[in-house]
Amino acid sequence: MSTIKLHPSWLAPLEQEFAQPYMAALRDYLRAEKAAGKRIFPAGKDWFRALDLTPLEQVRVVILGQDPYHGEGQAHGLCFSVQPGVRTPPSLVNIYKEMETDLGIPRAQHGFLEHWAQQGVLLLNAVLTVEMGRAAAHQGRGWERFTDAVIRLVNAKAEPVVFLLWGSHAQKKAAFVESIDKGGRHLVLKSPHPSPLSAHSGFFGSRPFSKANAFLESVGQKPIDWALPPLS
Repeated sequence: MSTIKLHPSWLAPLEQEFAQPYMAALRDYLRAEKAAGKRIFPAGKDWFRALDLTPLEQVRVVILGQDPYHGEGQAHGLCFSVQPGVRTPPSLVNIYKEMETDLGIPRAQHGFLEHWAQQGVLLLNAVLTVEMGRAAAHQGRGWERFTDAVIRLVNAKAEPVVFLLWGSHAQKKAAFVESIDKGGRHLVLKSPHPSPLSAHSGFFGSRPFSKANAFLESVGQKPIDWALPPLS
């Protein structure tokens, strides 16, 4: 983590997190795993990609994932997103299906979501690294504490933000967010996860994209252009 690539808007308020003993322990763990020949995804330069692409002051929507894809060439630091040329994963296919129903946007032919991140959609995983072929291998090593600090910074923003919390894991992680229904200023939209195992239990038909945009416009902010441009 000595070559952290992170937008300055995050680096300053998170500086104290990087100085904590738990982060030193996490660094040591990841170094030891690499030294043991383990392959870790995404590449080190992309561990903080979500924070680097979406400055704190520009965050308008937060989508929370669990941990990175553990297959070859998939993960690049944004939850639910895969690198160009990689097959769109099933959960993202279902996200596209709901977006098509909700907004009439045809399904993208790729799974690269940087267009969202560049508009202020923070695509944050709870855990920022994973071992190849071993889902959730790095859970409980410290990343969760770090990403909790990230969510607290967004929660503290004066400007209202939309939190799209898909599945019980995301909902528990962001339970402290000051939502409108708790007298706060942020819109929290909850639904089941878009995974094929749960999408039919209430994710389909939840209309998160139109609801997010309607809220943003109601508080004087620009809506998100959810339509993903073709890859050149």
